[in-house]
Amino acid sequence: MKKTLVSALTTALVVGAASTTFAAANPFSDVPSDHWAYDAVAQLASDGVIDGYGDTTFRGDRSITRYEMAQMVARAMAKSDVNEATKAMIDKLAAEFADELNNLGVRVANLERNADMVKWNGKIEYTYTSTRRGSKDGSYKDNYDKELFRLEPSAEVNDHWHVNARLDATNHMNTDTGYAEVGDRSGTSDYRVSLKHIYAQGDYKNFTVRLGKMELTDNMGGKSGNLILDSKYSGAEVEFGTKVKAKVFAGRTNGDTDGHSFLVIGEYDNEGNFVEINESAANIQGIEVQYNGDKLEGGASYYHFGSSVFNDLYDYDSKKTYRNGENNSKDANIWGLNLGYHFDRSSYLHGAFAQNAKADNQKNSFQLTYEYKGAKAADKGSWGAWIGYRKLGIFTSLLPTTDDLSYGFKGWHVGANYTVLKNVVLTARYSQGKSIDGDIDYKKLFGRVEFFF
Repeated sequence: MKKTLVSALTTALVVGAASTTFAAANPFSDVPSDHWAYDAVAQLASDGVIDGYGDTTFRGDRSITRYEMAQMVARAMAKSDVNEATKAMIDKLAAEFADELNNLGVRVANLERNADMVKWNGKIEYTYTSTRRGSKDGSYKDNYDKELFRLEPSAEVNDHWHVNARLDATNHMNTDTGYAEVGDRSGTSDYRVSLKHIYAQGDYKNFTVRLGKMELTDNMGGKSGNLILDSKYSGAEVEFGTKVKAKVFAGRTNGDTDGHSFLVIGEYDNEGNFVEINESAANIQGIEVQYNGDKLEGGASYYHFGSSVFNDLYDYDSKKTYRNGENNSKDANIWGLNLGYHFDRSSYLHGAFAQNAKADNQKNSFQLTYEYKGAKAADKGSWGAWIGYRKLGIFTSLLPTTDDLSYGFKGWHVGANYTVLKNVVLTARYSQGKSIDGDIDYKKLFGRVEFFF
């Protein structure tokens, strides 16, 4: 990128900030005393940052190379009588011209070079849920409250690539530990701090590439949440297009959602203790096509899972192990369709349907949601509300969002969110339904407050 006199004046301001007066002598014949940049150029020459040409000219309207600009930055770096603000400006210039400075033999630490290329986001979140289930064999209630601290750094590698990560630290307040007390194998693992994501992303003109450990989500979400997938996986994906998008991905997932894996084979013993028979990561491949218009949107998807875990799936909410009928398949071939319509900027109706072609029972899922407005973290006073109905077949909704109904259940839900202060969002949900086989009643309260930074 070519620089002109403006670049030199940037350096002039940096160096000149440390001085109380400008040099009085006119060093260059082509910079008259009434020129708007006279004082800055004179100070640069006096400080030895620039020396012009042998014919006493400065030639400030000539484009200079990055190498020539780096020479001026190197001379500015050699000055010691600068204040903290000036030094910070010099450091930014040094980061910009780090490669050229290295070629000149001026060492720039990697930390200085990349300091302004790393961005940090995150949140602190508190979640409370109370789930009640009832059947002819009795009823029970699970209360669950969790604090979460999340950091999400993103660092630039070059013009096309950057890296992303997510670290979650959790504390379950009912046990004051990293794991909950009921319903999630509390005695087998402690997941107080976990690396949720770490992947590299390359953004090009016509496509995006991601490699590593990342989100595993379907394209059938909304305020109801994802119908099939809301988890993570390790692998690779490529995404094409803008208004019409296509995504292809492949990798492996252990189904980790909120600290435990749903891909578990097991059942309860006579004393009511869950006995884990096997846990298995699954191979997964998928393809999605999605159209996003101004009013109408819709798409189709296909996912293939391969794992012995699909012979038997354990449901933490119904406390049952479901067996995949006569097929007893180790594969799950799931296809899905979704359709949404924006009536205006505030009203949105969305529906989705999915089916597992390999399953003999609980082989389809669907959801329908109406949404009105929505809270925006940066907009104090913004709010939203929604109502919907879901059916989550256990052999189709393998890893869905379960903030309201869980997989293996069907019923309705209602919710609202509100930005009480900038970057402080409150969310409340209530859901009610029955297990798909009809013998278990289900109610769930959900509350969450999020502090974004």
